[in-house]
Amino acid sequence: MKPPRLTRVAAALTIWAAMARAAEAHLVATGMGPIYDGVSHFALSPEEILPVVAFALFAGLRGPDHARRTAVALAAGWFVGGLGGALGLSLPAAVPQVASAVFLFAAGGALAANAKVPPWACAVVAAVYGALAGASDFGNGSGGLVALLNLVGVCAAVAAGFVLVASLTLPLRRDWLVMAARVAGSWLLALGVLLAGWIVRQV
Repeated sequence: MKPPRLTRVAAALTIWAAMARAAEAHLVATGMGPIYDGVSHFALSPEEILPVVAFALFAGLRGPDHARRTAVALAAGWFVGGLGGALGLSLPAAVPQVASAVFLFAAGGALAANAKVPPWACAVVAAVYGALAGASDFGNGSGGLVALLNLVGVCAAVAAGFVLVASLTLPLRRDWLVMAARVAGSWLLALGVLLAGWIVRQV
């Protein structure tokens, strides 16, 4: 008889956490514990924050269903990507930067256009971005309990930040307030273009 899926997942996480390798990743050590290190890493990474802000503003503007699904998909994708990175999945160095620019451009453009996107599509795109960002954060193959707690901190910060930002556009119903949110989307789109230009210049 096969064990329940939740049991298998818990066993896999336990084995991974017990792996005797240093868990440095490229997160900043604050001295306040690994979970807080993960939170502070996200808080100090504008290239990760901006796409999350764009997704949150857009999902909030589209309604509660979009916001709920996108929040869960983004955090879950980040967690899965972080696990993959910690277990040895490596991405080319330019991929996270390109992903930030592309997703910031896409989410900002969708917000500016007030695009009618189905909830599942918004969630899938957010999950893909989260997976790429998570794999980048933990892409040095470091396992261990500290890395797992770092990942939990990052994902908690992503989810909390998303919910707080989405709450700004969820109640908007008046036309001028919706227009203000769309203007913010145009600025995020412009930041995506600037980020893409910066990446091209670095190549």
